[in-house]
Amino acid sequence: MARRAGTVYFTGNSYVACPHQKVFEGRGLHHLPAANGPGLNAGHYAVLGLVGNAGLVEPTDGILNGILDAVQYVRDYGRAGKEIKGHRDGYSTDCPGEPLYAWVKRGAPRPGGGSGPPAPPAAPPFPGRLLKYPPVMRGEDVRTWQEQMRRRGFDLAADGAYGARSREACLSFQRQQGITGDGIVGPLTWRLTWEAPSA
Repeated sequence: MARRAGTVYFTGNSYVACPHQKVFEGRGLHHLPAANGPGLNAGHYAVLGLVGNAGLVEPTDGILNGILDAVQYVRDYGRAGKEIKGHRDGYSTDCPGEPLYAWVKRGAPRPGGGSGPPAPPAAPPFPGRLLKYPPVMRGEDVRTWQEQMRRRGFDLAADGAYGARSREACLSFQRQQGITGDGIVGPLTWRLTWEAPSA
């Protein structure tokens, strides 16, 4: 949501990156955005960096890394290409602001000129089914997820049975990550189980 001239409205961004390198899902994968302008909406995702023309104007390393994390995610899972453009490339606006747009025009490098913070382990491919309870779901995909949750410090048996205890661990993890807490391991929760920074 955003506020303009006193009116609150829903934005059309695919993902939003905050100064703490957290990425929030808006319209998500495989949905047309409504934030880029008519020339870019049909063929691009919209990733918003939380900077403005007052207050936080200069994007932090967390914002830049968050934007690039979102870009990599839409490339890996959303069939996005290599091109990165600014909002003003598709619509008459001063968005995304001079500092962020200059970074885009430089090719959107990771902060520090390197590859950014050490990359967490990449998630294995999503198994294609939602892990949820009830009823108890069993399988190697459950065991794989439980093993990674144990590596993250959750007190959870890797028994391949997604029951009440697995659901509670999932809910706790989702709250930690600031994503929708439904106790269901879907594509986003699955990916974050491996790729989210450890607390």
